[in-house]
Amino acid sequence: MTSLGESMGKAIHVQPHLTLEEIDQRLKTMTAFWRIRRWLVIRHALVDPAPAHAIARRLGLSVFTVRDLIEAYNRHGPVALDTPGHGQRQHAYLSLAEERAFLAPFVEQSRPGHVVTIQQIKTALAAKLGHAVSQSTLSRLLQRHQWRKLVPRPKHPNSSKEEQDVFKKTSNTKLSKC
Repeated sequence: MTSLGESMGKAIHVQPHLTLEEIDQRLKTMTAFWRIRRWLVIRHALVDPAPAHAIARRLGLSVFTVRDLIEAYNRHGPVALDTPGHGQRQHAYLSLAEERAFLAPFVEQSRPGHVVTIQQIKTALAAKLGHAVSQSTLSRLLQRHQWRKLVPRPKHPNSSKEEQDVFKKTSNTKLSKC
């Protein structure tokens, strides 16, 4: 008897880009677990077509991951699963070293106490890349390099409110006499 969750939904089918033997041969030669898991999704869908949530439960993946992998495999074939990596800045504008070199002049500018604004950095990055960049891209870049928001202090730590009030009272009369 099947559970209610397994009986619901349509079974996902994969295009026969590769035979079961070819998939098994690929699985035997792979060492990266994330690659093996991708191909296991295709193998499960080929051997025992089931709804995406059932395959996801079997392999410990999300339903969305299973659907995305099968859709990519059906559209593009094995090339869709043999990507160069599984994350880590595959679509980065600059490498980490290039980002460090890009930020170096701004670090030097801020050392003597000059204020560096995010707008200055954003304009320079857009000029370097040749197209506009979003605020979130810039925020992630700065966070990657341990930049944080520092603003000039609003008041001196040794200031006295009473002395400021006295100055305000006397300075207005002195200025008006001039």
